[in-house]
Amino acid sequence: MIYTALGDSITFGENASSWAKAYPQLAVSALNSDARKVRSFVLARPGWSSYDLLDAVIWRGASVIAHSSVVSVWIGGVDLANAALASITAKQPLAVKHLVAGYRRNLTAIYTRIKKGSRARIIGCTQYNPFPNSPLAVEAIGRLNRMINELAHSCDVTVAPAHTWFEGKQAELVHGYRNGKIEDALNGPLPIHPNDRGHRVIAMGLAPYLMPRK
Repeated sequence: MIYTALGDSITFGENASSWAKAYPQLAVSALNSDARKVRSFVLARPGWSSYDLLDAVIWRGASVIAHSSVVSVWIGGVDLANAALASITAKQPLAVKHLVAGYRRNLTAIYTRIKKGSRARIIGCTQYNPFPNSPLAVEAIGRLNRMINELAHSCDVTVAPAHTWFEGKQAELVHGYRNGKIEDALNGPLPIHPNDRGHRVIAMGLAPYLMPRK
């Protein structure tokens, strides 16, 4: 069984203490048994937006995806962060509608490409909120996650509700968590990635979705 994890810095393992402690590797360890051997491929880079991931799926991911049994897609944090920081810097309201429309277009194209080039099951992950004390982040991520659910329904994609695994536990699970406000991202390291415990929570939450269907 081949599992391919598509994403951005979270999937890449940013702020995990080692590659082996990033969620894709932990999920594979949880799935491996005497009866089942699982191999994983990761197509992810820090700073990738949904557009960057689409580009990578088209130009770099086709052969791996073609042989995959299951593919997870975790993308959108960079789209959101870029839009939020731009709105704070420009002192303008966050253009949530514009953000969601662009994200929806790219995510639809990613799902379409995977389906065209493989028979893999697709798991779409929702976004957790590293800034639970910012109403702006709560609203924008809520809108993004509603769209992920709607799109999954129409594209026959299974949703893994990653946001629920972090809800109320961000201080324990996010590396460098401070006040849970978007402004925390303006100074010092970005407090947005999972720490080792966060990666473990994701892996344990995701593993059942990756299991082959009976």
